[in-house]
This record gives sequence, C-alpha cells and structure tokens, in this order.
Amino acid sequence: MSIPADKCAVDVVLFDFGGVLAEEGFEKGLRAIAVKHGLNETDFFNLAHELIHATGYITGRVDEHAYWEAIRDRTGIRDDDVTLRNEILSRFILRSWMFDIVRELKASGVRVVILSDQTNWLDELNGLYDFFKYFDIVFNSYHIGKNKTDVSHFSDTISRLKGSGERMLFIDDSEAHCERARKAGMKAIRYAGRESFLKDLEGVCPG
Repeated sequence: MSIPADKCAVDVVLFDFGGVLAEEGFEKGLRAIAVKHGLNETDFFNLAHELIHATGYITGRVDEHAYWEAIRDRTGIRDDDVTLRNEILSRFILRSWMFDIVRELKASGVRVVILSDQTNWLDELNGLYDFFKYFDIVFNSYHIGKNKTDVSHFSDTISRLKGSGERMLFIDDSEAHCERARKAGMKAIRYAGRESFLKDLEGVCPG
C-alpha cells in the first residue's frame, strides 16, 4: 500500500545516503583501515573526516587521489587508492526497508530526493546498485560545491526544488545537519534507528 499523499504534511522528502539509506560505510571503513594499520580508530577517523573537508574533496575541489595522498602523508599508510576505497564502499550496505519507504512515498506523489555529502563514491555506488532511479533528484556535494556544514546549502536546495521549506522533510543521521536544515526552514528527522525513525515519520506522513 502507498502512503496517502493527502495525509503527508510535506511535498518533498530528502534522504541522506550513508547512515540513512545505507549503513554508514565511511566511518566503518575508516575504522577498519585504522585497525589494519595499528592506528587509533577514533584519531584516524577524526583526521580523515577533517581532511575530506580541508582538502576540498567533499566539494569536488580535488579528486580522490589527492585525498588519499593527504591521508598517506599524515599517517604513513601506503595502501593504494583502490584498496582504501574498497574498505569504505564495501561497507555501504543498502537498507532495503528504507527503499520500500522511498517507493511508497514516490508512488503517493511525494517527491523523493537524495541530499548527500558523499563524493564521487556516490556515483560509484550507484553504478553498483542502481538506486538513483528511485529518486526524482540527486544532490551530491561533490558536484554542487557545497556541503551540509553550510546552512546556505539547505537554502539553496529549497530554491532548486522550487517549493516551500515548510513542505520539505530532511532525514539525516547527524543532528547538526538536521538543525541547519531546520534553520533554513525545513522539517527534519534525525535518524537514530529504525523503530524511532518510523515513529517520527508517522508523525509527518501517517500511514
């Protein structure tokens, strides 16, 4: 059954990818790399997260090789790009039940959108799993040149969608990103687990 469109309090639902539509492969992959090389998991993750912003890789200002080179320079890791990339991409496991919700929303006339801070990795994952076809639009920071640490990215997204922020729902596993979306005028749900998410979604789209 589809979600009744006339019961939804929104016209657009925007989904984060890693941590919402799929398991969070970025953090899990980085922690696996740290363990493999005998590094502190948290320190290595924090460094890699910092560098994805500092290098400009997240917004497409440099390519993936430059990002891994920056990590190699700071840590002494010598694995090649493909080996490091696969540690991350292999851990982005799609949540089939979440895609059921995406299909139900779309069938009901609600527009469904990906709003992701993934890099070119999102395109590579789509090449493997062919999930872009379920969405009306895919916004990826790597191609847009802004990411979710910038509240104007949400304002820009509202403008691109040509609608009212009050009629848009953003779903992300980061409360900081959700708060920025709210400041821009969107509704937002922080994903913290299946049960709580379904309850929160029921409050916006009953049924």
